[in-house]
Amino acid sequence: MEVVNLFSDTQTRPTPGMREAIASAEVGDEQRFDDPTVNALQERVAELLGKEAALFLPSGTMCNVIAFRLHVRPGGDEVILDRTAHPMRYESGGPAALSGAMMNPVDGPHGIFTADQVRRVLRPAGDRYAPRSRLVSVEQTTNAGGGRVWQLEAIDPVLDVASEHGLRAHMDGARLMNAVVASGVAAAEFARRFDSVWIDFSKGLGAPVGAALAGSGELIEEAWRYKQMLGGAMRQAGMIAAAALYALDHHVDRLAEDHANARRLAGGLAELPQVSIDPAAVETNIVIFEVPDALATCGALWEQGVQLVPLDARRIRAVTHLDVDRAGIERALERFREVLG
Repeated sequence: MEVVNLFSDTQTRPTPGMREAIASAEVGDEQRFDDPTVNALQERVAELLGKEAALFLPSGTMCNVIAFRLHVRPGGDEVILDRTAHPMRYESGGPAALSGAMMNPVDGPHGIFTADQVRRVLRPAGDRYAPRSRLVSVEQTTNAGGGRVWQLEAIDPVLDVASEHGLRAHMDGARLMNAVVASGVAAAEFARRFDSVWIDFSKGLGAPVGAALAGSGELIEEAWRYKQMLGGAMRQAGMIAAAALYALDHHVDRLAEDHANARRLAGGLAELPQVSIDPAAVETNIVIFEVPDALATCGALWEQGVQLVPLDARRIRAVTHLDVDRAGIERALERFREVLG
């Protein structure tokens, strides 16, 4: 049985060209700045995001952990973010355990909250009884929010409020390049007003490992210290950095194919009587839909070779990526019709 893996865009495998880049990469000790491929990647990412410097890290979660630790002082500082955001749902309580951060979640439609929502949850300045509002974190694109793009007209008012009240701003850019391709807005323009921002290479870009955190030179110099503290030293990391460079060269524009496949999947699902979905709401590569029993539906589909993940009792998430072509989408829809039709 041929499997259609819609579990996540983290499931991609290196392409033949990427494997060649990995095999031929120049390497050295990245902790001593002696790995030329890592150095080249960090310079490339800093330029891409319009920042002074960048740091190659093993994962996007470590990017969030280090960024929060850079911005938040342990002992009552608070992060404002959406309730569905990755640090809230999928990082094992890391912000609290590793950064001493309190989390102040808001409920934005599809993971995108507003300036008014930020204002309503801000703590009074100088109130020694309350936590300190310290950081606003934006997830681009929204993950459990359905792959929605934070457009600049949504970002700017939120950052205006953050600036007005002396808060720092962080962008969790796990799927930032999906937002770039979907919107036509440059990555540096999205990142311009954020103190820290990162991109992931192991999701839609198709590399096997890694992410990169960017910010000011001073911020990234301090981030190196936390990289060491958290065990993030990778030494001869040029091999995986080469995969990331290859992804930036070859796999950005093709994200449009994933978006088109996601729209096709959503359109096909909308035809099934047991599925609730608005195909027009699908902006990038994440498709979220409702069924009467998400766990049972996912179990039945896995038996039929379609791999997905339930988000809760009724909602299922499907994610398109470079290892699922249009034929794979059509096979998946056939299985959906068998299970739900």
